[in-house]
Amino acid sequence: MKKILTLLVAVLATATVAHAQFGVIGGWTTSNTSINTKDLKENFKGLDNFHAGIAYHAKLPLGFAIQPELTYEMKGAKFSSDSDQHFVAGLLSTKSHGVELGVGVQWGVDLLVARPFLVAEPYIGYVFKSNEQYSVGSSTLQIDPLEISNFLNDAKNKLEYGISLGAGVDIVRHIQISVKWFKNLGPLYNEGKFNANSIYANAAAALKDTKNYQGIKVTLGIFF
Repeated sequence: MKKILTLLVAVLATATVAHAQFGVIGGWTTSNTSINTKDLKENFKGLDNFHAGIAYHAKLPLGFAIQPELTYEMKGAKFSSDSDQHFVAGLLSTKSHGVELGVGVQWGVDLLVARPFLVAEPYIGYVFKSNEQYSVGSSTLQIDPLEISNFLNDAKNKLEYGISLGAGVDIVRHIQISVKWFKNLGPLYNEGKFNANSIYANAAAALKDTKNYQGIKVTLGIFF
């Protein structure tokens, strides 16, 4: 029995290596988020960005395949408010630049010239640069917009983790097109940074429950 299992593992490993490909991927990302509070009715509006990186595609038995990806990601959103209730009137733009490692599990049907598939991809990432820009409109509060921007940059969560779900198609084994919906889990800002004794924290208090980014990615991959 042990010999049979060893032989089976060896065969599967050989098959996987024989059908493995490296590739480059990139495409368009649109993302948004929402404020989790009843006091602010408006949500953040989406921003268009991009992603790019490298991937490794390996076929598995029964129509499955695994595809780890290491990508540079840009995500963001913008919010405008004309109300002074809990937050000064103005415009806030939030952006993140980071790297993500995702492991996509695909299942598809090989039609020789094309392979349509479904994919689920958990991922984890690190934000190495955030760009929070706040500008004041008409406000009765004495607030420095630069201080707000710096405060939110400091409060931004650096660790990202989430899940992507979608579908795609492999064309003649070398071209891949996919569309995925993604959702970052956890809040966008670290609630522990919102000190009630800070006037800037109070001004931005409505943002502490802001949900993390979610959106759509359209990706083109070239595999060799």
